[in-house]
Parts: sequence; C-alpha cells; structure tokens
Amino acid sequence: MATDRAQGGSDAEARLNGDPMKLALCQIDAVIGDFDGNVDRILAAVERTTDGGSCPELVVFPEMCLSGYPPMDLLDQPSFAERDEAAFRRLQKSLPRGIAVAVGHIGRNESGLGRPLTNSLSVILDGAVVFEQAKTLLPTYDVFDEARYFEPARERRVWEYRGLRIGFAICEDLWRETAPVPGMRYPLDPPRELLDAGADLIVVPSSSPYQMDKIGLRVGLCSDLARSGSVPVAYCNMAGADDSLVFDGRSFLVDGSGDLVALGEFGVGILTVDTDAAAAASPTFPDRWDEVERALVEGIRGYMRKCGFTKAHLGLSGGIDSAIVAVLAAKAIGAENLTCIAMPSRFSSAGSIDDSVRLAENLGCRLETVPIEGPFSSFLSTMEPHFAGLPFGLTEENLQARIRGDILMAWSNKFDSMLLTTGNKSELAVGYCTLYGDMCGAIAPIGDLLKTEVFALCERVYAREGILPRAVIDKPPSAELRPGQVDQDSLPPYDLLDSVLRMYIEEDLSADEIISRGVDEALVRRVVSMTARAEYKRRQAAPVIKVSPRAFGMGRRMPIARVVHEAAPR
Repeated sequence: MATDRAQGGSDAEARLNGDPMKLALCQIDAVIGDFDGNVDRILAAVERTTDGGSCPELVVFPEMCLSGYPPMDLLDQPSFAERDEAAFRRLQKSLPRGIAVAVGHIGRNESGLGRPLTNSLSVILDGAVVFEQAKTLLPTYDVFDEARYFEPARERRVWEYRGLRIGFAICEDLWRETAPVPGMRYPLDPPRELLDAGADLIVVPSSSPYQMDKIGLRVGLCSDLARSGSVPVAYCNMAGADDSLVFDGRSFLVDGSGDLVALGEFGVGILTVDTDAAAAASPTFPDRWDEVERALVEGIRGYMRKCGFTKAHLGLSGGIDSAIVAVLAAKAIGAENLTCIAMPSRFSSAGSIDDSVRLAENLGCRLETVPIEGPFSSFLSTMEPHFAGLPFGLTEENLQARIRGDILMAWSNKFDSMLLTTGNKSELAVGYCTLYGDMCGAIAPIGDLLKTEVFALCERVYAREGILPRAVIDKPPSAELRPGQVDQDSLPPYDLLDSVLRMYIEEDLSADEIISRGVDEALVRRVVSMTARAEYKRRQAAPVIKVSPRAFGMGRRMPIARVVHEAAPR
C-alpha cells in the first residue's frame, strides 16, 4: 500500500518536543473476515472518542483490527487481502477530518522479495496515509505462526506529529524492544531502534491473547521500556474472542518513569489518556480468578455469537466440572438460553441428582432429565452374546458416556443448540475422557484449566456469590460409571498429577528434567506415558478456551504415532 510520507499537523499546531498528547486507545472486537463490520466498528469508536467536545489527537486501534486476528490460512487467499485493502480505502474516505487514526491492517510488501503481505499499521489523517510501519518480529511460538504469512519490516521509523516523535511497536515488536522473556526465542541483545531514533512516545497496537497473569507481564515489559528511555508507553489491545483465543482488552498507559497511570477494562471499550497524566493512585490488577472467569465467559459468548448460535446446552452430572461450565454459560448467554440435561444411570447418586437440580434452580436455567437406563440395558442385551463371561469394565463404562453423548448431540441437532463439553485439562492430558461420549461438543470452556485450577475458580465463585452448591465442590470427583467409583481409582491425586502436567505441558520440561526437581520418578513416567498415549483423543477434541501459557490445540502440535522415549518401559 503506497504511503504519503508527509508529516501530520501544521506548523501552527506544532508543539514543543515532549509536550503531552491526548490518546484514545480503542479496544474493539474485530470479527475475522467481517471487513465492512470492522470498518463500522472503527468508525463508531472514533465517533465515541469525539463525544463531549474534548477530542483526542491520536486514536489507536489494535493490530490487524481491519481483518480480525488471527486470520490464519485465509491470508493464502488473494481475495482476502484485496477485501482488506478495499475496506481500508473505505475507512480512509470515511474518517472525520482533523484527527489522526492508527489502524492495524494487512499491508503489501512492495520490495518484491519475500512474502507478499505484511502485518502493518497505518496512520490516517485528513484522508491521507501519513505514516506506515510493518511489524518487525513475526512470532512463531505457541498459537502464533505469522512468519508463515508475512514478511517482516527491515527498518523501524518514528513519526513526527505535533512536535512529538512517535514510535509504533506492533505487539511482538514491544517484546523485542525490551529484555527477552524466558521461553521466547529472541536475540540476547535486542535492537532499540525506536529509542535510538529519539522517540518521545511509544504506542503498542496489539492483538495479545489473554492468559492468566499476563496483564502484569505486559505492564512490566512496557514499564521497563519506559524507564530505559524515559518515555511514556501506551498499549492498545484487542477485545473479544476468536476460536480458542480470548482478547481481554486491558489497554494501559505507563509514564516515563515506568509507573502504571491508567488501565482499561476487560472487553470492548475506550481508554482515553494524556501522556503526561499522573494517577492519584496506581491502578490495581484484577483478582486472578475473577479475570479467568471473565475470559471464559467471553470465550463462550464470542465463540457462539461468531458461529451463529444463540442457545447452548450441556450434560449436568452433579460434579464440579459441569457445574462451573453451567455457571459460565449462563453468564455468557443468559440463563434463559441455556439448557442443562441430567442423564442419570443406575450408578448415579441421589446427591448428584439433587445437586444438579439445586444448581439449575440457582441459575434459573432449564433442566431436563433423560435417564439412560433404557438404552444402556438395551446395549448390554445386544452385546451379551459377544461379551458373555467377561467382567464389567471400561467397555460398559464407556457405553454410558457414549449414550449420553448421543443424547446431547441429538439435542443439538433438534434444537439448533451448541453443545458445551465439560472436560478439564487434567482429564484431556491423561485421556481420562471418552471419545464420542463426554468429549462430544463444539467447545471446551474449561479444557485449559487443570483440575486443581477448576477447584480454585469454583471456590472464588462460591465465595463471591454462592451460586454453586457447596456439596458440588466438596464431594470427591467421580464419573459415577460403576459402584463407588472415584477419579483417584484411576489417576494420581490431582495435586500431584497437576504439578507434573504443569511442568510437562506448560513449561515443556522433559521427564528427566521434572524428576531432577525431586518429583517421584514412577509418577512422572506414568503421567508422561498417559499424556503421550492420549494424543489421538486430543486430536479429535473440541477446541479449548486458552487461559494458560500452553493449551492443547494449535499451540501444542504433537505427532500421534510416535515412540514415547520418556515413558516407563512396559
């Protein structure tokens, strides 16, 4: 995309170098591929920033907000970039005059070398593009694969506007401007082009997905950069949810001393700041589990809305996992749009049934009861000639789960309702779940929460609003597929299991490295073996809502058929 290199603002408007500037950081929820809708969202947000008379001098939008992020292999379709460019031209003509607007979009690599597209940001002022910068560092770790699609920028420049030299660091470029982060592969001596070019202000347009405690990490990086250059840093982040990713918004400003001055809300909104502002009291970070809950609620809401569903349902067992998913779903779409289905069997306890009823009453959602004894007995009779003389075991347990899966899928087909699967990360890791049974569903809201984290979230929800029956939290976890069954019959205690899974999956440590930390060798090798052998299940699982540093799905790609060198010998 050709760029007009003229500086913005007239001489009469010019300020002395270093004077303050009013910014509006717009956290919009861009829908992937909805170019017209995204233009309308940008225009509406710009209009809101000018309400009340006091207009910002620079309005900032997130990375790739014109196309939505991440568009993945849609970028391989030439028409996708063409639609993005057409939307950009419409935006260029439609924005109000006298206000500079920075927008993330798909750019063109005009060099003729490398990939044809760039991840770019352009500043539009009075209908002209007055500055453009492509992203320098294209991440390829975790869920990111930008080097597959984009050509990186070969230079970093600053934009002179109203007496200020403004540098734009698009998302990952911020991380390159500061100290390397453990687990991320950056040069040991990262370049400091923007500071070296004399930037008075650094702006970070970003589409950074939520994960637990990431607010502190982002603010810390910006604070370090601000202190090293004695310049304020403004961070503008995407909102909403796309597939497994949740974008929390949470834009912020740190001053030239590195102090946090302003922090935006979770979700869609506009944070208006002055670069010389000083907070009376530094904003405080939200409670960790409140923020996890917001992310999961937004993940359900965004996934359903963007996939065209208004109603959802789930199997309510009386256990903690299905209970918290029901709570999250009711908050995401309204209890009137949620149906919980209890499917008791001959092994279901009276307490579990009562707890399901009580929770549905607390939520105000619909509860249907569909007993599975009839189809289960029929299956047993059908297979009895073939199973004669063999003990009741895993086969019969899985039959119950798959009958329930059929019922839930039938409900989805008949009533155009999205099925939410209720498994957690611990179960998905070690394969303690049934394909075509309890794994049925379109999305797994707690599939990136370890079991101990599910308990922590439930304790927070219970303490704050008491909507979960206490018995659901206190009872020993059980699938109730045979008499007296509890999860620990088949699994290590969850605190031990989760500690190994956290190191193996999220920290990417080998079995030997985990053992070297003093963890029991037999436990480690058992967990690693179970995790590797369950890969085929996860390949067929519903997408999870990502809240951890490393979730199952596109951020952890493992072969199914492989030798598990770190497992204990049989």
